[in-house]
Amino acid sequence: MPAKSPANTPTTAQRARAFGASIRDRRKDLGVSAIAAAESAGMSRVTWYRLEKGEPSVTMGAYFAAMDVLELECHVSTAAQKTAQPSLDREQWIPARISLEDFPQLKKLSWHVRGVSTLSPQEAFDIYERNRRHLDVEHLQEHERQLLLALRLAFGNQSHAIST
Repeated sequence: MPAKSPANTPTTAQRARAFGASIRDRRKDLGVSAIAAAESAGMSRVTWYRLEKGEPSVTMGAYFAAMDVLELECHVSTAAQKTAQPSLDREQWIPARISLEDFPQLKKLSWHVRGVSTLSPQEAFDIYERNRRHLDVEHLQEHERQLLLALRLAFGNQSHAIST
């Protein structure tokens, strides 16, 4: 029998639904069925379903297991941190087209992109994020590190990192 849901405010209920929706969106982006994801996380399909709906009675352990399976990260911030947007300085501007020749790590991560020498900022961000486990951070050149930072600032709210 599931645990009784704790009393929560409309704000916390909305956050729980958004959290679950982020997990569902990531699973769908990966093309993984709910049953396969649930089995990988060691939980029932029903628990996974409740998790994706953002039901507050689902344990944090279940949420973290789901995030681990889907390679998601969780970041906790205060309301003040959420409203404070870091500013981009001149070195962090994003070019309209990103040349693969200028960014060696991006070029390595883009091995599957054929016949293309430039990417849009969104495409570059998606490739960095999708393949971040293969990114050789120690060998990032400073201009590529700045590009990655700028892309995360620009598109981070669309990323697979879950912010609460």
